[in-house]
Amino acid sequence: MLCVPPGALAVPLPDGLLYHLPQFLPANEATGMLDALVAGLAWEQHRLRLFGRERLTPRLCAWYGDAGARYGYSGQTLEPLPWTAPLADLRQRLQTTLGCDFNSVLANLYRDGADGMGWHSDDEANLGPQPVIASLSLGATRRFVLRHRHRRELHTLSLPLEHGSLLVMAADTQRHWHHAVPKTRQPVGPRVNLTFRHVRGAR
Repeated sequence: MLCVPPGALAVPLPDGLLYHLPQFLPANEATGMLDALVAGLAWEQHRLRLFGRERLTPRLCAWYGDAGARYGYSGQTLEPLPWTAPLADLRQRLQTTLGCDFNSVLANLYRDGADGMGWHSDDEANLGPQPVIASLSLGATRRFVLRHRHRRELHTLSLPLEHGSLLVMAADTQRHWHHAVPKTRQPVGPRVNLTFRHVRGAR
């Protein structure tokens, strides 16, 4: 069961559950973690199949986790790399804080404003019907937007995700909402986003 961390702000979200913790990591620690992850993770540009065509992701990615924590989305299957020490430390802290088990993490590196992520939901079958996804942001503040998948009368929600902030999505959020990180023409520095999750069927 998800434990709400002290200081977390509940974001009103019909048909979903969303918490925002602006300062999960202190600024100096977040900066050190950002530098370590940019230099130390095995970044690559994944190929996605969208509408029958292969495209490169407009960002760099890396998938880490327990043995067997394979993750499939958009026509590809990711095999997990072994946990690095910084990622393992963050996983333990999040598990202790949230009371949830995470066996994998998708790392995304947005190099500048030309990198982004299109509309999608993390609703793959092996994440279960109500996944808890803990999203840690490091580096430049970027806009995180959500729109309801069916109720068009609801306005798009926009949240700035700051350096060291934590966003937790739970309950039916993935079933009812799409989310994205829009590209921007504004000058912005690099940002690393870590989305911790639990993949079913891992050994």
